[in-house]
Amino acid sequence: MHQPIIRKAGIRDVEFGENVTVVEPVNMYECRVGSGSFIGPFVEIQKGAVIGERCRVQSHAFVCELVTVGDDCFISHGAMFINDTFSGGGPAGGRKELWRSTRLGSHVSIGTNATILPVTICDNVVIGAGAVVTKDIAEPGIYAGNPARKIKGI
Repeated sequence: MHQPIIRKAGIRDVEFGENVTVVEPVNMYECRVGSGSFIGPFVEIQKGAVIGERCRVQSHAFVCELVTVGDDCFISHGAMFINDTFSGGGPAGGRKELWRSTRLGSHVSIGTNATILPVTICDNVVIGAGAVVTKDIAEPGIYAGNPARKIKGI
């Protein structure tokens, strides 16, 4: 019988600001989390990702490489960030040159089970639960749907 390679979730080489709370189990490695932030259980934050100050990342969220989150942001349960757009018709297969970055401004709230493709989102935006953000958002407001579109100003 063959034995699998077993890797354990954990925290490795993370740069934490002051007064950060992390609820285990989590998988966080080679990323940065700003002061006063909260990271809930079952969250994965990958290499090179940056979480700003006073942010909340709720349970089961996935923050992949090339994601930068501004200050005072809220990432709700099950929110997913994507860096591989399958531009070649399928997964990049480790070809990181095909990946794209995502940048959230400050005071951005991402609703439960929202999916954020590689985009830039300006300050003061709310993304509704279950929304799929496929294009840059340059104007503050509330966005919802698939694809996400502005439904109301703030």
